Amino acid sequence: MTHTMRHVSTAAVAGLLALGAFALTDSAQADPYRWCAQYGASDDGGTNCYFVTLEQCRAAISGNGGFCVQNNFYDGAPVTTPGETSRRSRNHGSR
Repeated sequence: MTHTMRHVSTAAVAGLLALGAFALTDSAQADPYRWCAQYGASDDGGTNCYFVTLEQCRAAISGNGGFCVQNNFYDGAPVTTPGETSRRSRNHGSR
């Protein structure tokens, strides 16, 4: 094996290891939103899966056409924003 081939092989192995490590750390997360709006009468319409309640979904499709379906990727986790955790801890300490 030549010196150049050895470097190329080492770089390829290092690249594959880095890719595998990235795949392990960036795990897929389920969706915290229970309802999806399916717009249009066929598969050509859009989909919006950012609704916590059925009423929110129904309000979004009202007048637009479409229907609401349960999100197959819903995981039941509560929906929080990044600042919500710190705001809760501040309010909790002032009681």
